Amino acid sequence: MVRLGEAYARIRHLIPELAKFGTVGAIGAVIDLGGTAALHGAVHLGPLTSKAIAVCVATVVTYLGSRFWTFRHRQNQPLLREGTLFIVLNAVGLLIAELVIAFTTYGLGLHDQVAFNIASVIGTALGTIFRYGAYKRWVFLKPVTPVIPNGSSVSPLLPADPGLAAEALLTREDDPPEPPVRARWQ
Repeated sequence: MVRLGEAYARIRHLIPELAKFGTVGAIGAVIDLGGTAALHGAVHLGPLTSKAIAVCVATVVTYLGSRFWTFRHRQNQPLLREGTLFIVLNAVGLLIAELVIAFTTYGLGLHDQVAFNIASVIGTALGTIFRYGAYKRWVFLKPVTPVIPNGSSVSPLLPADPGLAAEALLTREDDPPEPPVRARWQ
């Protein structure tokens, strides 16, 4: 059995990132859930339309918070690629939430505001769990670490052996080596 102290030591480095993700997520959840409830309850839009509009607004806010605060220590990708991935993953998160709402509204036949709000919260929670893992895996990547030719990594904070420093490559460990450059006249 793993001791509590050992478990904490294994996840200790995630706590600041999770706290920031939670803060950005809470702001996004207020926009998402509050906007969905207002659009559905006060404006009388359909349940799926209400959720889609609110999630689109929340996506913009959470992208900015995630990129410039939560995951700012991670490797930035080109803005178009990063933004596109973020939007696609949020669309999957929206689909998860929409499925829960659709099941509750149309599958179970529960059309009251309380059932709608509960389904919206559950769908948002499931989508959030998906998005956190997906953002870390595909959008906000781990920082680049120097890799020396023998395959071992060195800390970017500590100076490498001067003889190996010239050979160290700043690359992700799973990137293939680049082909040699050929002269234009060859």
